Amino acid sequence: MKIVVVGAGSVGMLVASFLSQSCQDVSLYVKRKEQAQQLQEQGLVRINLDGSLYKVQIKIRTDLLAIEENTLVIVAVKYGQLHDLYKRFETLSANISLLFLQNGLAHYEEALKLPQKTIVFGSCQFGAERTNAYTVVHRGQGIVKLALGRGDHLVMDSILQRQLENFQFRLEENAEKMLFEKALLNCFINPLTAILNVKNGELVKNPHSEQLLISLYDELMEAFPEEKSRFKLEDVKNLCRKTAMNTSSMLSDRLQNRPTEVETIVGAVIRKAARLGKNVPILTTFYHLLLALEESGEKM
Repeated sequence: MKIVVVGAGSVGMLVASFLSQSCQDVSLYVKRKEQAQQLQEQGLVRINLDGSLYKVQIKIRTDLLAIEENTLVIVAVKYGQLHDLYKRFETLSANISLLFLQNGLAHYEEALKLPQKTIVFGSCQFGAERTNAYTVVHRGQGIVKLALGRGDHLVMDSILQRQLENFQFRLEENAEKMLFEKALLNCFINPLTAILNVKNGELVKNPHSEQLLISLYDELMEAFPEEKSRFKLEDVKNLCRKTAMNTSSMLSDRLQNRPTEVETIVGAVIRKAARLGKNVPILTTFYHLLLALEESGEKM
């Protein structure tokens, strides 16, 4: 199977790096010419959890033309970049398989409108940080959950064959449920860290931020009681401790003055609660705070 990874951010680089160890034909689509040149000159460098280095001279693509049939295209860009890509995917063969790795829920129904016969959704549980144009750091070990949106189960089997010790996949039955649960998990950590400008661990170290986390947890579990068995408060706190030194994706976006994924993560959860007739005033306040901060253009 040929694999094209679209997006040379932290997730795309980490995924491409690991897959290059188990698949001979992996290429990375890079939008910026400067980054493409540095990757070609320096290779793709991964710093592993134990501090060791892995380097691969990966194939670099600067366009999405002439992608062969039966290629797996892994889409690892932020949600805001998807709409330009949708237009390109509409011109590609229906026999190309697409795997989407975005946070949030907004892309789910949009992706299923594309002409490709096989659409897969993924939920990344690992941590990754891009430190320069060609280096990515593996920040936290975790699986990649996969769920078939529609199409050929053989694609899933092919992906599973690419597993490595530190890069594991797990199949889920319901793609929409999988994406919602990841969005809910993101809602516990991302908004608070982005508003308070703190790393994940500070949410449980500081008693005031911990109380905010507890109040938010209680509110969301009241709105979605069926998720209580999936998300225990102590598990959420332990995740903050486990990823204590991590900068959440939403805070990272704010620090780099990029648009956050507040709409597709926080906004989507608020809208789902509203459809169930539930109010989530704390999360709604965080939502408006994040949008106000973003629209003010104030740099952190």
